[in-house]
Amino acid sequence: MALLAALLSLAAGDPASAHGFAGKRFFPATLATDDPFVADELSLPTIAYTKQPASEDAPATRETAFSIDVSKRITENFGIGFGATYKQLRPDEGDTQRGFDNLAASVKYKFYQNDEHETLLSAGIDWDIGGSGAKRVGAESFSTITPTLFFGKGFGDLPVEAKYLRPFALTGLIGVGIPSRSSTATIGEDGEASLERHPHTLEWGFAIEYSIPYLQSFVQDVGLREPFNRMIPVVEFAMSTALDRGASGTTGTVNPGIIWAGQYVQLAVEAVIPINSRTGSHVGWIAQLHFFLDDLFPGTIGRPVFGK
Repeated sequence: MALLAALLSLAAGDPASAHGFAGKRFFPATLATDDPFVADELSLPTIAYTKQPASEDAPATRETAFSIDVSKRITENFGIGFGATYKQLRPDEGDTQRGFDNLAASVKYKFYQNDEHETLLSAGIDWDIGGSGAKRVGAESFSTITPTLFFGKGFGDLPVEAKYLRPFALTGLIGVGIPSRSSTATIGEDGEASLERHPHTLEWGFAIEYSIPYLQSFVQDVGLREPFNRMIPVVEFAMSTALDRGASGTTGTVNPGIIWAGQYVQLAVEAVIPINSRTGSHVGWIAQLHFFLDDLFPGTIGRPVFGK
């Protein structure tokens, strides 16, 4: 524990200066729901383990995913992002399958920030690039475009009577997944044709955070030291609701966890708890090492392409 504390102390440094701030509020990068900030950042790696439930066509499958995501500011408030995921699928029956999922790309624009009330809004578009991954690991042949609204709100403006609630913050998103193809026709091994319909989906979620750094710096120093004074307990809710084309219902997970945020890096781990049997029946986990490039390299790759 002493060695871990020493290593984290080296990574901590002074409070971060560029990434994730609205006034005094630092918003960490969340794992299951994208945060509302436009920033220069790198997640390498994100590792997730889940067990997918059996379906009519496939047995229950253990899935391990290794992801890399990078975001780059073009201007102070506009950025782009790219992501890639390598999957390993181990079904209860059959051979293990490995390969890359579809590549992902995104754009995001932060159009509102109020430092006094620790509030911000941004809008973006995510693009799951159909046909760029391996079909054997479930990569779809069609693309999905998801216009999304992101928000963040810290509660540091609550009255002094509620001062211990001030470290709370809420971030979230809501978007609509639009598939590039309404359905896919396939021919089975028995020669029979089948039609799979691809519905529009409502992608929504939020994260509830309680910032120990905010508590100690702006409410009351409760005496916590490294590494605990930089921890942010969080619970994320990541949901998807089918809207049409014969599909209905919601799938998703609840992810309680801990984020440790230093000046240059962030470490996070969360449980992945399915909300219903359609999502799964086993608890998984997700862990991430995240780099704040805007703080690591403020004069080079950590600055906007255009502007200061």
